[in-house]
Amino acid sequence: MKLYQSLPTSPMAILQSLWRHRQLVWQMSKREVVGRYRGSMAGLAWSFFNPIFMLLVYTFVFSVVFESRWEEGIEGGRGNFAVILFAGLLVHGLFAECVNRAPSLVLNNANYVKKVVFPLEILPWATLVSALFHTAISILVLLVAEWVIVGGIPWTVVLLPLVLLPFVVGIMGVSWMLASLGVYLRDVAQITGMLTSVLLFMSPVFYPLSKLPQQFQPWLLLNPLAFIIEQTRQVLVFGKLPDWGGLLVYSLIACLIAWLGFAWFQKTRGGFADVL
Repeated sequence: MKLYQSLPTSPMAILQSLWRHRQLVWQMSKREVVGRYRGSMAGLAWSFFNPIFMLLVYTFVFSVVFESRWEEGIEGGRGNFAVILFAGLLVHGLFAECVNRAPSLVLNNANYVKKVVFPLEILPWATLVSALFHTAISILVLLVAEWVIVGGIPWTVVLLPLVLLPFVVGIMGVSWMLASLGVYLRDVAQITGMLTSVLLFMSPVFYPLSKLPQQFQPWLLLNPLAFIIEQTRQVLVFGKLPDWGGLLVYSLIACLIAWLGFAWFQKTRGGFADVL
């Protein structure tokens, strides 16, 4: 694999590229969102129907069939577990959509590779914005369900963007890395599919972190989803302030991952045309 160093790889170059091509990112993101439902009768309405349907299924299965309860309960009816569960699934879903699509981003846009003027580095941005749109819809559905089931929405919901921001930054770094590797190693797409499935059960989605034996909890926190899932629930469901110190450390690591992923993508993109 050849490395090319002519393209900018500094952290500032990430922001400059995003700002310079913001209109293109926006147009490609809209195409991603609209294209997903093109040809269907309900169109964009499916972006509302899907999370509503899944929330109803989770409520029935976990609160009626399994009669599940969360250790850190919240006031309300039998749908409490489904609300808490859905909050964790939102985080995993955002991560899974971006990571699973990343290895094929360049492959599916091979016609752009030989266009020297096209900024390939924005492809993961378009995917992320599209994923954030669907996540925002799911969050809206969750808040309505929380208001109905629990009887109110905590004010700490306004802090959710601060919790998700470092997570999103880290996702971009991973996406750039996988987008590049996916060109040279086609098996990467299969590996990411298995990895995201494993992370669904190795993350505190279906159970609280406190349920694990004490000796295993630090190891689970090495999972990049675990901390953000826990903090998302704190502000979205339990009405508690996030762990600011933990978010600061997470943010620093996420920025480092984003820079390394961007630098790797920029240095290897020169060989894309040779492989494709």
